[in-house]
Amino acid sequence: MVDNRPDHEVVIVGGGFSGIGAAILLGKAGFDDYLLVEDGDGLGGAWHWNTYPGVGVDIPSFSYQFSFEQRADWSRVFAPGSELKAYADDCVRKYGIDAHTRLNTRVIDADFDATHDLWTLTLRGGETLTARYVIGATGVLTQPKPPEIDGIDSFAGTVMHTARWDHDVDLAGKRVAVIGTGASAVQAIPAIAPIVDHLTVFQRTPIWCLPKPDAAMPSAARTTLGAIPGAKRLARTLSQVFVEFNFPLPAHFNGVLPIATVGEKLGRLYLRRAVRDPRTREKLTPRYALGCKRPSFSNAYLPTFNRDNVSLETTSIEEITPTGIRTSDGTVHEIDILVLATGFKVFERGNMPPFGVRGIGGIDLDTWWDKNRFQAFQGVSVPGFPNLFTILGPYGYNGSSYFNLIETQTRHILRCLRRARDTGATRVEVTEEANAEYFETMLARRGNQVFFQGGCGGANSYYFDDHGDVPFRASTTLETMWTSRRFDLDSYSFS
Repeated sequence: MVDNRPDHEVVIVGGGFSGIGAAILLGKAGFDDYLLVEDGDGLGGAWHWNTYPGVGVDIPSFSYQFSFEQRADWSRVFAPGSELKAYADDCVRKYGIDAHTRLNTRVIDADFDATHDLWTLTLRGGETLTARYVIGATGVLTQPKPPEIDGIDSFAGTVMHTARWDHDVDLAGKRVAVIGTGASAVQAIPAIAPIVDHLTVFQRTPIWCLPKPDAAMPSAARTTLGAIPGAKRLARTLSQVFVEFNFPLPAHFNGVLPIATVGEKLGRLYLRRAVRDPRTREKLTPRYALGCKRPSFSNAYLPTFNRDNVSLETTSIEEITPTGIRTSDGTVHEIDILVLATGFKVFERGNMPPFGVRGIGGIDLDTWWDKNRFQAFQGVSVPGFPNLFTILGPYGYNGSSYFNLIETQTRHILRCLRRARDTGATRVEVTEEANAEYFETMLARRGNQVFFQGGCGGANSYYFDDHGDVPFRASTTLETMWTSRRFDLDSYSFS
């Protein structure tokens, strides 16, 4: 029988860096009664699941870390994925997160009990947990999205998604096909091309690829960063400025600062210098504005198409046969191994979050969003769903460092939890008025966003949801940081 005493004050769902960061900051703030539940067999999120060849961070490592836990010993400016996984494990051990964690635990439903102001979480297998507050930290790049291609189940060779790489499969001397040219493919393709017999890359939409300011970090540089007071902070600040000029500013303020146009010129110049064959170069040239979909940075991807054993195929796929891929012109590409670099479910029903959520009166969150469009107050809270907070909700992420998002959103959440604790409240709910005002503010900023300036046709971008919206936060990073500290707590009702 449910009473007013939950199993835990806070349950965090998701063990990637969002969940790890929220757990650390909860503990620092004195909220020790929390449980982190993770579907997988380890923590680290994307860096636990993604182990494909060439995997690495796509912004400088100095930005891709917690501000309160900065490392100076990254091996490269853009660290490889194994170092990010090790960094996650180090944080878990240092802050004692493992003592508050349940692995191999999947939440399948969450129901709000309005009588007791508690969430009941139903787990795979039927067990239930109760919590006063739930923090959704599942991210969106978690559920691989297989392509909808006829015959894919008939292929007799090996099929694997980049997010579930099988390291027991030997690619050496094999005929390999990669479907997709997104961020994961940009890293994996140049890594596997030298070892396969032949690599065929099937591209639907070319990606904007820019030169990557990457370099190995010599031991002297790492020692200097660690020894000189303020050096790590300076490196992080310079890195943040670089990141800001590469997405938040050109994406959200292109109408005022046409930075994207400069980036496009750089991208075309780089493409001309990197790819020798003019026909291949033409196929690799994007026909949409920079920023309409996730761009990439790589010094190896474009030159890979100069290799004799690499082919770029842009003819649409008709079907997958037991021995290969047939394109619409009738050509059959015989292959041994099929790699799916087809991305993830993002703004799709059942993915934000990847479990059922029912708030006051049993209203379903997916249904609420279908009716009202994706929206959440500063990306954190939705009216009608008390005591539920998200790290990566609609209009929460501005495209800067993901670690800035984690810290900013958790700071927002902690301000709410502290007010509830101070006032003895058991229910925290964003008001409809505050949510509506924030949503209208985001929509009013569309005029300056690159997404709505007519250049995104044909981009096939996952940024756009079924409503035609792009639920990114149209803000500078400094604004998101300031707002998380200063937003009016009367935007919530505490009862």
